[in-house]
Amino acid sequence: MKKEHKVIVRFAPSPTGPLHIGGARTALFNYIFTKQHGGSFILRIEDTDKERSEKKYEEDIFSGLKWLGIKPDDIYRQSERTDIYQKHLTTLIKSGAAYVSREPKKITNTTTPPFGHPSSTEEGMIEVVRFKNPNKRVSFQDIVRGEVSFDTTELKDFVIAKSVSEPLYHLAVVVDDFEMGVTHIIRGEDHISNTARQILIQESIGAPRPAYAHLPLILAPDRSKLSKRKHGESVSLAHYRNAEIAPEAMVNFLALLGWHPSGDASEVLSWSDLLQHFSLERVQKGGAMLDSNKLNWLNKQYAKQPR
Repeated sequence: MKKEHKVIVRFAPSPTGPLHIGGARTALFNYIFTKQHGGSFILRIEDTDKERSEKKYEEDIFSGLKWLGIKPDDIYRQSERTDIYQKHLTTLIKSGAAYVSREPKKITNTTTPPFGHPSSTEEGMIEVVRFKNPNKRVSFQDIVRGEVSFDTTELKDFVIAKSVSEPLYHLAVVVDDFEMGVTHIIRGEDHISNTARQILIQESIGAPRPAYAHLPLILAPDRSKLSKRKHGESVSLAHYRNAEIAPEAMVNFLALLGWHPSGDASEVLSWSDLLQHFSLERVQKGGAMLDSNKLNWLNKQYAKQPR
């Protein structure tokens, strides 16, 4: 009999701003899925961007998940894992799968020159690490979208580290997923274009390929992508906490952003209902509309329930 591996998922936000409602939905789908399978939920703080990462945003992530009732089984910070990335980076370079590239350091001048185009100047040289692209077609089966295929030739030899001690996003993510034993990657569809690079790196370090599920974007009522610039604080989970939305109503609402129970089941769904009915196979491909009227209606339904 084939041995089944324990399900391990991860939610991997960057503490560079308030927890986005889309991130909260991703965390929820991961959490429901792993609880259905008796697995583990990892919270991984991706704080390698030292200039933009702030402790207050990390605290916002922790408090937001706690408010929703999501309890991580393990917590990691990428800033504390540099030695692990260095080990894999050194191995990739020694094997010839990556190489150190000495290149001009380009500094963009943000002042608009006379002809209306930004200028760039070279100031010294830098050494980056590039992945040696095998230039092949990469395909994977997505639980939500079916087969997805990319021609990686257009990616060229992409940068995976600023230096041997400063890994960039794609390398750190792949190494972490491998080292943590992640079996399922459930994330927003805006990450689907990253998958080809990450599969190439997986193959180079000998990592097994996890299962993928890319969730639909959450859209504003005008069907535009939610953005803080355009839609203000309504994109953050904290906005709804401050508006005195019941956490049970918020969990219910988030679950219905891109998924719906089968048949004529009620849209008022408790945690136990979600654990019973949720499935990634029923997640829609198209964008999910953020309907504040539905959230307010759900909030009223929960307000009627005895405490």
